[in-house]
Amino acid sequence: MIERYTLPKMKQVWEPENKFRKWLTIEILACEAMAEKGEIPKKAIAAIKERASIDIEHINKIELDVKHDVIAFLTSISEGIGEEAKYLHLGLTSSDILDTGLALQMIDAAGIILEDMNRLKEVLKEKAYAYKDTVMIGRSHGIHAEPVTLGLKMALWHEDTKRNIDRLIKAKEGISCGKISGAVGTFANVAPFVEEYVCRKLGLKPDPISTQIMQRDRHAEYMCTLSIIAGTIEKHATEIRHLQRTEVLEVEEPFTKGQKGSSAMPHKRNPVGCENLSGLARIVRSNCIAALENIPLWHERDISHSSVERVIIPDSAILIDYMLNRLINIIENMVVYPDNMMRNLNLTRGLIFSQRVLLELVRKGMDRDKAYRLVQKNAMRAWDSGEEFQRLLLEDKEVKTLLSDSDITSCFDIGYYLKHIDYIFNRVFDG
Repeated sequence: MIERYTLPKMKQVWEPENKFRKWLTIEILACEAMAEKGEIPKKAIAAIKERASIDIEHINKIELDVKHDVIAFLTSISEGIGEEAKYLHLGLTSSDILDTGLALQMIDAAGIILEDMNRLKEVLKEKAYAYKDTVMIGRSHGIHAEPVTLGLKMALWHEDTKRNIDRLIKAKEGISCGKISGAVGTFANVAPFVEEYVCRKLGLKPDPISTQIMQRDRHAEYMCTLSIIAGTIEKHATEIRHLQRTEVLEVEEPFTKGQKGSSAMPHKRNPVGCENLSGLARIVRSNCIAALENIPLWHERDISHSSVERVIIPDSAILIDYMLNRLINIIENMVVYPDNMMRNLNLTRGLIFSQRVLLELVRKGMDRDKAYRLVQKNAMRAWDSGEEFQRLLLEDKEVKTLLSDSDITSCFDIGYYLKHIDYIFNRVFDG
């Protein structure tokens, strides 16, 4: 099922072919820079470019013996190039290639995720305006609070997505560095010009200072950003799951033709898509913890981070791509039940208007604590007896000393709660 939602181009970012292509590009650019400085003959560059080829099966076979991926890669490439291969990797260390190549992959992945989030943002804007005036009950602690609209929820999610876009742009910028500075980052055997040349050609910034590696707080920031995006997706999915409960049924994720909800109960229409998103968010958050633990390494570098990154970075990028596309599909096709929203809004027989009554009593001169107690007394009676809250207020002599019948009934106007929706929408969509 994951194939349906994961864009093929995200998979391609993490394919071995793409990784090795990036490594080869970095190696050739380093040779070009050295040729510019007269350290290697320029004619060697043409031979390297012409003869270099990537044979993944051969690289993997060599790695079985040498137990080192970059050496296996260089050995395979060199066999096809011939004598000019001696100019590859001069003064470089493996992490010059690994870290710079990984940065390029992470940048490409971030670009795809940004495309996803911009599509999600547009879908949410469309739904926000479509349901701008679709009234429903707002809840706090899971308990009815005061009226809102479904459009306001969508506008809130739109703003969530805008912040995540800003975060990912910043994290993408943080990882957009290259490192070609040699074994411990001192440029002892490779000139700084080589790093500057390679990074300029790749659209990267030279890492101002590195050891054998780029420092892993850059990667951790990126992974933490993906984790926040996952948490936001889960937030939206959890809301849909709550609203789909049988007792609520205000919103429902799409249930397609031929879909079956339960092996035992034919009537079931479960929020499996949203539950799937909630579960996958846990994986991305867990990967974030691993990325944070990669920051402290021994001295100029150890290899404990490497095995972790080979799993968590591709997995998290692919998962976020999948999750965003699945969420877009759910929101685009979700079923909305306005009648159920109004039914639920009226479940408490008017109790949701209690604050308005409280404020009117205060405006008329009653002490706030006394007003609170007076309104609460009637509210608790309505809770316990099932009577209409408005009727109890109209019969309460103490309330009637300050509020007329029209004062009381005006407190139960839903429009009062929605009067600033245009203002909120202007701030979200035009601000």
